Amino acid sequence: MDPIAFSIKYLSGLDPRLLSVLERQVKKVPALRRLIESEYDKLLRDIEDEVKPYRKVYGSLDRLPAEGRSHEEILEEMEAIREREAARWRSGYVSGAVYHGDDRHVEFLNKVYAINSQSNPLHSDLWPSTSRYDAEVVAMTARMLGAGATGDEICGTVTSGGTESILLAMKSYRDRARETRGVRRPEMVAPVTAHAAFDKACQYFRIKKVTVPVGRDGRALVGGVKEAITRKTVVVVGSAPSFPHGAIDPIAEMSALAARRGIGFHTDACLGGFVLPWAEKLGYDVPPFDFRLPGVTSMSVDTHKFGYAAKGTSVVLYRGKELRHYQYFTTTDWPGGIYFSPTFAGSRPGALSAAAWATMVSMGEKGYLEATRRILETASRFRDAITAIPELEVIGNPLWVIAFTSRSLDIYQVMQNMTERGWNLNGLHKPSCVHVCITLRHTQPGVADRFAQDLKAAVEDARERPGVHEGMAPIYGMAATLPLRGLVGDMLKHYMDLLYKV
Repeated sequence: MDPIAFSIKYLSGLDPRLLSVLERQVKKVPALRRLIESEYDKLLRDIEDEVKPYRKVYGSLDRLPAEGRSHEEILEEMEAIREREAARWRSGYVSGAVYHGDDRHVEFLNKVYAINSQSNPLHSDLWPSTSRYDAEVVAMTARMLGAGATGDEICGTVTSGGTESILLAMKSYRDRARETRGVRRPEMVAPVTAHAAFDKACQYFRIKKVTVPVGRDGRALVGGVKEAITRKTVVVVGSAPSFPHGAIDPIAEMSALAARRGIGFHTDACLGGFVLPWAEKLGYDVPPFDFRLPGVTSMSVDTHKFGYAAKGTSVVLYRGKELRHYQYFTTTDWPGGIYFSPTFAGSRPGALSAAAWATMVSMGEKGYLEATRRILETASRFRDAITAIPELEVIGNPLWVIAFTSRSLDIYQVMQNMTERGWNLNGLHKPSCVHVCITLRHTQPGVADRFAQDLKAAVEDARERPGVHEGMAPIYGMAATLPLRGLVGDMLKHYMDLLYKV
């Protein structure tokens, strides 16, 4: 029996602490280590050609060419690659990833980027325009998310993406608690469904994550939040919505609990910040989640998702400058001079801030409202297609990020069957499920009908061929069931090694 099958069969019922000790011992035995490594290699060998599709066409470069290639030749190669990759998402069969994708919109952003390609916010004296774009992107985003509702000043910064927005906010809470309350062993209270960026923040900044369970609807349990808060808690986190299941946590109740204890509350609206305000205006049932709630003290929201900006921008918002000051970095005794930066990066591409600003100004409220209407109407059709199949079950009550599972079929094989039909869906676990994040790409004519047709066929195929595992299905299955979590993490490190393999 291979080590993966052994682990699943014999170790699943063991105490997690015992498993952790066992795992460390397993890694110390060279023969077992080699056996496990061989299993990783088998799993990854099947997908190497998918990860490295251009080696056979263009070869690989592991050193600088003796002579530089012409601009024309390089551009021709890149155009060919772009067309091949665009064909995968342009038709609307990909979950998330490309949120707008219209040719005219992309061309507009490319022109904006070209105009501002040399700008750098680090040198605001040379490019004061970048400060304008940053400040106005923050202000417009804040106003959309309830700035002015309680009389408090809502401020923030532009970042490189949702992960940086989350990391910066968590660092700010940690540092504030250390300075104002003397907290030396900080804790974060977050639902199990909170984005992995919060785990990254805990790892980077030595914050202990206290996990709160969620109900069958995917929403955090308020009672669990109340029990988890201690004197060491520096921040409570909620999602609007969560990435896995599209569930909006009970932000009002959770933030009120945090406020009563004098603790900050962060709403992660990276996915929903540019959808939920407009969904509310359209009459959808959207629970309160933003700065209109006095207990919400910070938010993260991605301009490069449903804000439709170019990839590489997000916004982190704070209730008041005092909290934002804990994000900033300054040094006054460096021989290179006085140095300061508002985010992790020093130099930043000002062109991305310009593109975010240009997108928001060109879309306007009317544009975002119409885009949201189209997305939510299409999402309803996708959800109907899923619920029409007896073997499938939608998790919770999502608006446009729709997760579904199955009690009778291998859901990962259903996902693989959809992949073979041209779809790119997201595999999830705990519980094992699949989700589709609806974007403007899916609102094109015929896409929803094609999804219903292909999903029905994918389920029929999984029903007729149970136990068949192909493509990524066994990898998702292993991650969902293998009790030795460190081994799964090691496998993912091998996958990342593969991405850098030449």
